[in-house]
Amino acid sequence: MVTKLKKADYEAALAKLHLELVKLQDWVANQGLRVAVLFEGRDAAGKGGAIKRITEPLNPRVCKVAALGTPTEREKSQWYFQRYVSHLPAAGEMVLFDRSWYNRAGVEHVMGFCTDAEYREFLRSAPEFERMLTRSGLILVKYWFSVSDDEQEKRFQERMSDRMKRWKISPMDLEARRRWFDYSKAKDAMFAHTDVEDSPWWVVEADSKKRARLNCISHLLSQVPYKDVDAPVLEMPPRGPADPDYERPPKDSMRYVPEAY
Repeated sequence: MVTKLKKADYEAALAKLHLELVKLQDWVANQGLRVAVLFEGRDAAGKGGAIKRITEPLNPRVCKVAALGTPTEREKSQWYFQRYVSHLPAAGEMVLFDRSWYNRAGVEHVMGFCTDAEYREFLRSAPEFERMLTRSGLILVKYWFSVSDDEQEKRFQERMSDRMKRWKISPMDLEARRRWFDYSKAKDAMFAHTDVEDSPWWVVEADSKKRARLNCISHLLSQVPYKDVDAPVLEMPPRGPADPDYERPPKDSMRYVPEAY
């Protein structure tokens, strides 16, 4: 059984990691690095929560999230990796993929949304595609969030009973739950083909959401060597002199949001 992490300890550790993430962000922007981080794992494993904690202190112009929906008919006719390529980072950017091209090795394969030939071709092509990315200078980090059967069941039940979390569960999630062992076999095959030395998978134990977030952020910081960039010294100037010809419009000429609180 996973011991519960105290809220105060979690928040203190997260605050320290957030400061380091800001330093990393500044280094990425300053050096023109390109960083792509893939988040994969079972439904309700905590990928979304980890992504939120990473992006929370960061500039959305530097750190972006790519969460692609169902491909269009046009996208289905393209080279499989094509729609993901357009979301890869430019210089000075980090992109966090909330699920990625590995959809083909998981949900598409298990649910029959691709052919066996397309699936086998993906397993052959993915390592080569990633080698092309890393040879181009892109920093690629791949995370698999691992959650136990019992913990996933608990989280699904919470989502079904909590109106605030209900949007997180879909009929596809429920079908995936029924096919637990098919997904397990698909994950094992995916690792066997794509856990390679130059783009390895890193497994995050995620039965404890808080520990998973802290461990993931800490590890991500270790994957991109960075230095603290000296911030420019800013000095707040005084407000400009008053304009004697300016007259503020009367308040009753504007529409104000009602103060309900």
